[in-house]
Amino acid sequence: MVYVTKEINFSSSHRLYNPNFDNDTNNAIYDKCNNFNGHGHNYKLQVTVAGIPNPETGYLIDLKKLKRIMMEEIHDKVDHKNLNFDVDFLKGVIPTVENLSVIFWQILDSKIIEGKLYKIKLWETEASFVEYFGEEIEVRRFEGIAK
Repeated sequence: MVYVTKEINFSSSHRLYNPNFDNDTNNAIYDKCNNFNGHGHNYKLQVTVAGIPNPETGYLIDLKKLKRIMMEEIHDKVDHKNLNFDVDFLKGVIPTVENLSVIFWQILDSKIIEGKLYKIKLWETEASFVEYFGEEIEVRRFEGIAK
């Protein structure tokens, strides 16, 4: 098995809060990430594809093609955006790095046809990241989260 990884970067802002919680509870859980006006991050996204290289090309997946998919499906929709307000596929989602990883997987999985999506690794800071391997979990959506 071969594992091919491509990395892209994007910058976004967000506010972490749950509309079902009162302000004190949101502050206790999310602390400064619950800032009413939001805050920003320079994210790093790695997408890893697994499989057997094509014997005619030597590629599992052409990295230019993988980058194009990542740019069109993720980067171009989230870069320099407010994740609470500006991104349709995140409406009603608390935009934690955990939830972003799951949703990015859901978007990319059907777009990658050479090999199989193996892992998403998403950094929110230089010291904090999530790895997601596609396990079935539900991202809960909330009405009114984009307030």
